Amino acid sequence: MIFLGLLVSLAAIGTMCWLLFNLAVFALPFFAGVTLGTWAYGTGAGWLGATVIGLAGAGLVLALGQGLLLVVRPLWARLLIALAFVAPAGVAGFHAVLGITRLLMPSEVWQVVFAIIGAVAVGITAFLRVAGMAAPGDAGVSLVRG
Repeated sequence: MIFLGLLVSLAAIGTMCWLLFNLAVFALPFFAGVTLGTWAYGTGAGWLGATVIGLAGAGLVLALGQGLLLVVRPLWARLLIALAFVAPAGVAGFHAVLGITRLLMPSEVWQVVFAIIGAVAVGITAFLRVAGMAAPGDAGVSLVRG
């Protein structure tokens, strides 16, 4: 029975890590949606109104980011737009890995070391996915050359 519990725990951690890597690009729209939904609820919109406003805000942030990546031509501006999506993904990756390592190892120094490594990995993954959203410019310049 203990072995089954360990397998289920490992499967849950693996699933959470998979979700983190696949959904890292959506950290900025998620944070914006939660913030807008919380604000709307605080102003008296109720649960339904707050949910609708939060989802609309998240969708707007994602569409605005993708639209800017399609329209903006200078590479430095595209990198700034990508950084706006990558930074929250890195923060989310740091805290997700820190939460997992707090369950697995007693040393706080190593917890932070692994959390930083996780934040870098999630940030790189998010950057590559945002770069995939960017269409090449007129001169064939994109965020990642290839």
